[in-house]
Amino acid sequence: MTVGDIGAGGGYHTVRLSHLVGPAGSVIAQDVTRDYLIELARRTELLKLTNVQFALGEPHDPRLPASSLDAAILVHMYHEIAQPYAFLYNLAPALKPGTWVGIVDLELPTSKHGTPIALLRCELSAVGYREVATYKLAGDGGYLAIFSPPELAARKSPRDIVACGDPADTR
Repeated sequence: MTVGDIGAGGGYHTVRLSHLVGPAGSVIAQDVTRDYLIELARRTELLKLTNVQFALGEPHDPRLPASSLDAAILVHMYHEIAQPYAFLYNLAPALKPGTWVGIVDLELPTSKHGTPIALLRCELSAVGYREVATYKLAGDGGYLAIFSPPELAARKSPRDIVACGDPADTR
C-alpha cells in the first residue's frame, strides 16, 4: 500500500505510517515547503526508514505521480491550502480507484486554523469528491472526514467548478 501524507510538515504522520505500511509498502511525504521535506528526509535517513519518498508540491498542485496513492491523509493542514479547488482537482489523478482521502481538522474558521465542516464538504463536492463518512473526534472539536475522489472520466473541467460561498470570508 502507498499512503500519501499530504502536507507532511515535520513528518509526525509520515514516520508512523512508514511503520504501519511496512517494508513492502511506501509513504509519499508531500509538502509545498522544500525545507520541511529536506529536514524530513534527514530524519527518515537517521531512522532508517527506506520506504518514504518525497514530493514537493505547489499551492495549486500536490505534484504527485498519477495513480500512485492507495490512501491519502491531510491532517490539520487543509485550512492552509491557498487554492483548494485547484489543489483538489490536481490531487485526483494521483488517487487510485477505490482510494479514500481522510481529512482531520478543527471545526473553526480557517483564519483560526480550522475548516468548518460545511465549507470542507462544499469545497470537496464542488470538485466532485463524495463524502463517505464523518466522525467527531474527542477532545478538541476536531473531526475526521473521509471522501472518495471523483472518477477521472467524470471529473469536472476546472471552468465548471463553482466556488463555495464562505460566510465567514476566511479564504
